[in-house]
Amino acid sequence: MTKLRVGLLFGGRSGEHEVSINSARAIAKALSAEQNANKYEILPFYIQKDGRWLAGEAPEKVLETGTPLLESEQSTSVGNLTSNPQTQTLSKWQSPSQVAQVDVWFPILHGPNGEDGTIQGLLTLMQVPFIGSGVLGSALGMDKIAMKMAFEQAGLPQVKYKAITRAQVWSNPCVFPKLCDDIEAALGYPAFVKPANLGSSVGIAKVRSRQELEAALDNAASYDRRLVVEAGVVAREVECAVLGNDQPQASVVGEITYDSDFYDYETKYTEGRADLLIPAQLPDAIIRKIQDMALQAFAVVDAAGLARVDFFYVEATQEVFINEINTLPGFTATSMYPQLWAHSGVSFPELVDRLIQLALERHSPN
Repeated sequence: MTKLRVGLLFGGRSGEHEVSINSARAIAKALSAEQNANKYEILPFYIQKDGRWLAGEAPEKVLETGTPLLESEQSTSVGNLTSNPQTQTLSKWQSPSQVAQVDVWFPILHGPNGEDGTIQGLLTLMQVPFIGSGVLGSALGMDKIAMKMAFEQAGLPQVKYKAITRAQVWSNPCVFPKLCDDIEAALGYPAFVKPANLGSSVGIAKVRSRQELEAALDNAASYDRRLVVEAGVVAREVECAVLGNDQPQASVVGEITYDSDFYDYETKYTEGRADLLIPAQLPDAIIRKIQDMALQAFAVVDAAGLARVDFFYVEATQEVFINEINTLPGFTATSMYPQLWAHSGVSFPELVDRLIQLALERHSPN
């Protein structure tokens, strides 16, 4: 039986580089599991933080150790090119020759330049199947403003928000106070200030006063030229995973609990700071509503393969607000997406297998 060669693409230039490595390690382990070992061959490709692609021994070492390559190790890889053709480090505008051997791509690049449509456009031009959403679904899923506009058009309930640009924040002293006045009048406090195009809660701040608002807007503007400010809401944070293409399925619903003020980067990635409760203890009608809304959001942005959809559930009023869709969620063994499917009866190795088959199905010429 000829094995399908899976190009496992990880690392990347975003602040979620290390998260990508951890996801790739879990996927590599699943591809090597007994039920998949005879079907798939792993071809790992590691994108350094400066954007250069590595193939051969270098990405295998990163997968083995779980740590990014150091500057000295990157230099060594370059120096060994002639003596070891299996390891290639090229300029930012070249890709290793092993790229031509890939039958299906498994990109697991989180954040900008990974789940925003850029790498998906490149893989589309390669004319090779790949896991996950295409350019449109990825771009809409990444940009919080475009996403919210799409959700609004579809009638999906959301908390109040305002879209802001960096130019408005870094404008003259006469314009900025008026901007803050408008935000306070529309949303009140507390509110959340977010860069529109960063993942993993990077650059997000909870604000309760004019002084905090001004500082948070200035900080968020340093990350992105597009910002969004959302009204705060007292709610439970729940999530639902989606799997499929044109006939997707929704998983059981999970809940995130934590002791910190909000689900920021440190809480998200520090062990013991947050708990995942699966399945979430919710009324059956609310569970069905969340699952239906997750499937609707998946269709609205034209997602494919996989996505995790996050919600706010206001117990006092029984309201459910959609927060966001993540078209390339964290994929470690302890991440919410695979755990939701594990509790829905789909093991990690089976989930990886199904995603590859969905990629082949979606990109089939028939």
